[in-house]
Amino acid sequence: MSPTSTSTLTARLARWIPAVGWLASYRLSWLRVDLAAGITVAAYLLPAGLGYASLADLPPQAGLYACLFGGLVFWLFCSSRHTTISVTSAISLLIGSTLGTISGGDSSRFTALAAGTAILVGLIAIIAWLVKAGSIINFISESVMIGFKWGVALFLVSTQLPKLFGTPAAHGDFWENSGTFLKHLNETNLAALTIGGTALVVLVLGKLLVKKLPMSLLVVVAGIVASRRLGLDERGVKLLGEVPQGLPDLGLPALHWEDLNAMLPLALACFLLAAVETAAIGRTFAAKYDRRLDANQEFLALGASNLAAGFGQGFPVSGGMSQSVVNEGGGARTPLSGAIAAVFILVVVLFFSHLLSALPQPVLAAVVLVAVASLVSLSALRHLWRSDGREFVIAMVAMFGVLGQGLLRGVAIGAVISLVLLIRRAALPPVALLGRIPGTRRFSDRERHPENETIPGMLILRPGASLLYFNMNYVRDTIEERVRAEQETKLVVLDLSEVSIVDMHAAEMLAGLAGELAAKGIKIQAVEAHSQVRDRLRSEGLNERFGGIERLRTVADVADDFLRGGLGQEDVHVALGDLGAVPRPGRTAKPAAGADQSRDRPGRQGWKRRGDNGKR
Repeated sequence: MSPTSTSTLTARLARWIPAVGWLASYRLSWLRVDLAAGITVAAYLLPAGLGYASLADLPPQAGLYACLFGGLVFWLFCSSRHTTISVTSAISLLIGSTLGTISGGDSSRFTALAAGTAILVGLIAIIAWLVKAGSIINFISESVMIGFKWGVALFLVSTQLPKLFGTPAAHGDFWENSGTFLKHLNETNLAALTIGGTALVVLVLGKLLVKKLPMSLLVVVAGIVASRRLGLDERGVKLLGEVPQGLPDLGLPALHWEDLNAMLPLALACFLLAAVETAAIGRTFAAKYDRRLDANQEFLALGASNLAAGFGQGFPVSGGMSQSVVNEGGGARTPLSGAIAAVFILVVVLFFSHLLSALPQPVLAAVVLVAVASLVSLSALRHLWRSDGREFVIAMVAMFGVLGQGLLRGVAIGAVISLVLLIRRAALPPVALLGRIPGTRRFSDRERHPENETIPGMLILRPGASLLYFNMNYVRDTIEERVRAEQETKLVVLDLSEVSIVDMHAAEMLAGLAGELAAKGIKIQAVEAHSQVRDRLRSEGLNERFGGIERLRTVADVADDFLRGGLGQEDVHVALGDLGAVPRPGRTAKPAAGADQSRDRPGRQGWKRRGDNGKR
């Protein structure tokens, strides 16, 4: 094969498998730092896999298998160089709180359903990759995600405090879990609280003082040693229990076709969370290192890694923020560090997993509780409270939706809130009332700038979004209301510079509006329309009704003609020039005396750029 054909094949493969591209230029000098970062990440993944498996009510090996098989595949397909695949608290809680009722208390069926859910998540992600649905992640607003994460964090705390205190636990929503914990608080196991509390304090101090050390792994190792030396199981402290040594049987989980309907809503919710989290991590590092993130490629990476996790008897995986930060802080140069971390976990699974059986559950609860801190941001809530009360309310609705209705319905509530907000904003676009900026030929929002000047008899309006079938009624009503308020109106000017699309229904309504205004003796003029908008208006026969739809005509040009008496003000015959000397703010614009000067149009003037409508 010739060198040219080889490079062409490599380039084609790199489109779907980015590792093919960067491995071709990989430097041996990078291997040392990637190796160090990979081992460090593995030290964080091991306790995370064990802890989040307990959140999902799965055996501990399920978390290890998910990190192992997901990690062995993710690095090949991801476009972000620092994102690390892992099990996450939100998805683990979602799995645990949803599959319990479906499985009917059968642990083997629960494990199979979790693996099947991972396979479904993988298939959904690959379909999203095929249809290039990378923008879907933007449909969940940041306010909803802030509230959702707070809800997840509080729910997580309600599930882990009983383990930390060694008390009986409920398996309901946040309120039921919290009530049961408080009810049995007097049954606290002092040995469990001592070992768990000590682990919690060490983890918090380590997070504050020695950030570069894998404190979670050190605490897990110390907990295992303390358990064996002190005989904690004899003191009533629950231990992790047996962890099988070796690899699981690979293949499809034992499920029935009817299970698909039960798993599909859960898989969609897991995919949505995984996509949002993974893309957020990738965008963070892309901005930091001035690289481009291919959000659609991350779907393929998520799909492949979840398929691998499902076939390996794990459960759904996602990009993990804390693990990715550790990976980047460890100096990783390429995604190869993720593969190295997976190999390290493989060694533990093959040779050392039996040592994990003595790990105290309170220590694992402490690891999870410290990890929850990365989910929430008090400053983000404070910012919403101060900057936009409505967004804060939305965050609170999402949070209480999780706390009161559970995680799966909480995700659905968050998605519905986001879509309602999106539809509301699209259905009620702003329609700005424009006035001339004093001393210029530019026009901007009069409500925002009260000092802007009006032109008697001329009403200038600027819709702030595309005109479509679901928002045109509102836009038309707003225009008619403005016309009624300005009783002396003789000309309505529509500045369409911010309108990218006009659909057929909106064009028909514009035609009806033009007819109604004409019946009242009011003319209408459209200016600064984009090419697609001009084509639509002309195809609907609106060219004459709108006084000619020209490519270069501006609001200032129409104002010139109007003040000269050419557009509905035939009784005014003055030479305007450039809208003339400017009266003081608050007064109406008057034409200046002087010769008839050339109009400022694109190509003949320097003050007006295409699309610059003077908004400040």
